[in-house]
Amino acid sequence: MTKTSGTGRRAEIAGAGIGGLTTAAALAQRGWSVTVHERAPNLRTFGAGIYIWSNGLRVLKAIGAYDQAAVGAHIGPQFHTRDHDNTTMEEIPINGHGDARLITILREQLINSLVDTCRRSGVEILTSSEAVGATAEGELLLVNGNRRKADLVVGADGINSKVRDSLDLMMYRKHLGYGAIRMLISRDDADVPSEDRDRYIEYFTGTRRILYTPASATDLYVALCCAADDVAALKVPADRALWTESFPHLAHLVSRFGDAGRWDAFEVVKLKKWSKGRAAILGDAAHAMPPYLGQGGGCALMNGIGLAAAVADAADIEQALAAWEARERPITEHTQDTAERLGDMNFWPDGLRSQVMKITGKSRELGAERMKTARYAPTATEPLA
Repeated sequence: MTKTSGTGRRAEIAGAGIGGLTTAAALAQRGWSVTVHERAPNLRTFGAGIYIWSNGLRVLKAIGAYDQAAVGAHIGPQFHTRDHDNTTMEEIPINGHGDARLITILREQLINSLVDTCRRSGVEILTSSEAVGATAEGELLLVNGNRRKADLVVGADGINSKVRDSLDLMMYRKHLGYGAIRMLISRDDADVPSEDRDRYIEYFTGTRRILYTPASATDLYVALCCAADDVAALKVPADRALWTESFPHLAHLVSRFGDAGRWDAFEVVKLKKWSKGRAAILGDAAHAMPPYLGQGGGCALMNGIGLAAAVADAADIEQALAAWEARERPITEHTQDTAERLGDMNFWPDGLRSQVMKITGKSRELGAERMKTARYAPTATEPLA
């Protein structure tokens, strides 16, 4: 994508994750000078897969990152939810069945596509450059003492955001008592029956889940989910005997778990405001959510391009940020709240969960609520071809 006419304005962004890079590319394409600060010494990301629904795909298309991001992506036919007896409770048709599209790729591939898009758009990316705060007047404060002045400062520095906390924007941060060990392994035809190989499947047993996600022709993303007090289940490396006992029908898959993986707790973050003065917050720093809808990255993509569109030619940055939040926050909070409610079933007895989900899975109204974000048309995007 080529730049629009230059504005002479400057943005300083903390965090080279999905939200920060999307914002950077979209601003640069609107004529801004942009620098992204990443505290890590490189731009590699933790090895895992990521779900990108239609809403996120439209953003990638709009900033020119879609073609690279989608290379080799897995495009499954359905999303299944299975109970403790391996019986399907819900089946969500996708990709050619209705208007919801979904691809799964490696998270590293998404980040690389955003980095390359940023560089093509003229964004400066500085590694080993840690932000420790910001001011409402438009300064990004770095750990080395430098104060970077800008027309806009963006904190996209993750759930433990120092930029956010320096601006006193937190409303609450809630631990949900649940989390997951995430890992990537090679795909194997014997992991699941042939009819299931290309599906996305979430298996339940008690308070434990296994998420089966093909992320390419050769890569399988697996998430082992459990309660935060399930000490035996959250150990890394994963206890293969324990997970086989809970999911005997997945014994072959469990036997192939390696020693890699990382435990991440699920949390919800909500802010009093998404901005203060000329400083804005987005991504997990502003709206962290559990992953049950696969929309954490999607919301970061949407809010990044929405932010750029809001401030692009704005005479008053502070007013533009208020308008951005008013437009984008409702769909983001719908996504957060829906995902959090879906997590309640983690702690239901198996029989009750199976009965309820078989009924709710047939409800058009509940299905529409769950798919609302996937079908949403983000700001400054066009329909997918």
